[in-house]
Amino acid sequence: MAHDLATLASRHAQELAKGQIEANTAQAKHPSLFVAGARPAIMWICALGLLTQFFIMPIAEWATAIWLPEIALPKLATSELMTLTLSLLGLGGMRSFEKSKGVARENMKK
Repeated sequence: MAHDLATLASRHAQELAKGQIEANTAQAKHPSLFVAGARPAIMWICALGLLTQFFIMPIAEWATAIWLPEIALPKLATSELMTLTLSLLGLGGMRSFEKSKGVARENMKK
């Protein structure tokens, strides 16, 4: 009985994943940049967040420590940013794999 429930739950999870894959594929094929461009926008947000956290903030902290030591700069929540960034890098790896197999689309109009 427990094995049957586990199998049923596993099948249900697989069906949900298949549905999400189909939705992602349809979204990526959409001709509108606002629909198909959501992932690139998130990638740019991650890139800007990483730039801020690891390049701009250390320089700003150094500068404020010298000229305005009474000001404490806020910290960026990097755990969520890193989770999102690493997830997107995984998707980028999948895209590279598709390109190596010759099944990737090359433009947004197809």
